[in-house]
Amino acid sequence: MLTHIALAIGLVLVVEGLVLALAPSRMEDIVKALAEIPPDTRRMMGLVAVALGVLCVWLAKGAFGAG
Repeated sequence: MLTHIALAIGLVLVVEGLVLALAPSRMEDIVKALAEIPPDTRRMMGLVAVALGVLCVWLAKGAFGAG
């Protein structure tokens, strides 16, 4: 279990690091655009992202037999 958590955190850090390393100025534009979105909409976007993440993990562990 701890191995899976470490793997997930590591993958998130790799993706986030790539975004910052490859397109730092674009990231500034994205942050500015996010600041213009109402908080309730950002919250809903976050909840949708969490739901999609859970779905991906569920599919990877269950449907594809990786667990």
